[in-house]
Amino acid sequence: MTAPLKTDLSVNEWLLIPREEITYTTSRSSGPGGQNVNKVETRVTLLFDLEASRTLSEAQKGRLRQRLATRVTRKGILRVVSQRHRTQAANRRAVDGRLVELLVGALATRKRRRVTAPPARAKKRRLEGKKQRSRLKEMRRKPGLE
Repeated sequence: MTAPLKTDLSVNEWLLIPREEITYTTSRSSGPGGQNVNKVETRVTLLFDLEASRTLSEAQKGRLRQRLATRVTRKGILRVVSQRHRTQAANRRAVDGRLVELLVGALATRKRRRVTAPPARAKKRRLEGKKQRSRLKEMRRKPGLE
């Protein structure tokens, strides 16, 4: 475990997550890389306890649980992992950035679709296409078969 960072994590202009609510753990990265992979703990796992968060409202917590269901444990802990970079500091920045992306995407309110009828011209074009296709298939038939 590493020491927490001093500054809070800014998600957007109305949401600031205190660093006390975020936990980082480190471990050895997998894959190729020689001695660096075998000795140094560069993989960083960020754990954010949604349930214990004082920053998020209940509605926001519910939305995050629903939209990030594959990343949130049964206990309500959001987990983000990075092992892409060679240094622990770079992976820590990567998980911070990824957490912000996930929160912004999940908390965004989606625009509702306004139900509209297809234009008359589009209906006419579709029906003309069907008639043309029907005529083409009719021309392929052998004469005398009905």
